[in-house]
Amino acid sequence: VLANACGPCIGQWDRQDVEDGVPNSIVTSYNRNFPKRNDGYATTHAFVTSPETVIALTLAGRLDFDPANDTLLNDAGEEVRLSVGTGEELPAQGFDPGADTFLAPPEDGSGIAVVVSPTSERLQQLTPFPAWDGEDLAYLPVLVKAQGKCTTDHISMAGPWLRYRGHLENISGNLYMGAVNAHGGEVGIGLDITDGERRPYPEIAKRYHEAGIAWVVIGDENMGEGSSREHAAMEPRFRGARAVIARSFARIHQTNLKKQGVLPLTFADPADYDAIGERDRISVNGLVDLAPDTPVEVVISHEDGSSTTIGTNHTFSSDQILWFHAGSSLNLIREQTRG
Repeated sequence: VLANACGPCIGQWDRQDVEDGVPNSIVTSYNRNFPKRNDGYATTHAFVTSPETVIALTLAGRLDFDPANDTLLNDAGEEVRLSVGTGEELPAQGFDPGADTFLAPPEDGSGIAVVVSPTSERLQQLTPFPAWDGEDLAYLPVLVKAQGKCTTDHISMAGPWLRYRGHLENISGNLYMGAVNAHGGEVGIGLDITDGERRPYPEIAKRYHEAGIAWVVIGDENMGEGSSREHAAMEPRFRGARAVIARSFARIHQTNLKKQGVLPLTFADPADYDAIGERDRISVNGLVDLAPDTPVEVVISHEDGSSTTIGTNHTFSSDQILWFHAGSSLNLIREQTRG
């Protein structure tokens, strides 16, 4: 029985009673049940139901038990039925306010230093992302052209990776691991334009980052659906993503990309998704004139030397465009608070 909240989600359950690959079923009152969500096992079938039904099936020890009609044997060997009492929608005495653990920061924090061990695998101090250089994005390679569903879990795999959520470089080792490559259908594998080899996306992104190569991502429908995790936007930005162009976006992921200084653009014509090849390069033009409700021109430079110019749209407000200029929303906040 779990609360209808985050709980032991995104594959963090350290399952001890069964190994991966063994078909099994679990019944939970938790609010997520898609594959691997609870224990990381693709062979676990998770059924979502009420807390009362979870308890009834647990007492019965079988999934085909009908708590409305079936009976159980008590310790005296008697047949008994289960009944559900009347619960409170809201506590009659109100909610426990808990303890006030807030510690106000000192008025002068100039003498306070946050020290993080340079050898820590789980914590790393963040370096501000660079501000926009005032130039258009020119001739950038496509790291990923994702086919079909590409959730935040495909972009930033969860489970054991969450131990690194305080260390941006280490958690970026999961970047786009679950993305399906539209060029052939491989999962988490793409073309490295530096040498023509095929490698896992996290490795390619790291190599591009170290070589100073910026890149773009191409997405399908509802890019970034699912969890609201910010790492799905922070990791691409950290490794060099400058734009994500998709048929459509999940709204939270779209906003998170904006906050990290990445351009989320949507194809004006969704069919233009099909025009982008694996070795094509992408240019995004006219960024000095980026304004609300104004289309953005994108040029696809094809491997054969030809090019295709397409239109894209965006949802930036005037304030959000300032995030892009500053390099991230946090950069802008820092500038404003200093001023």
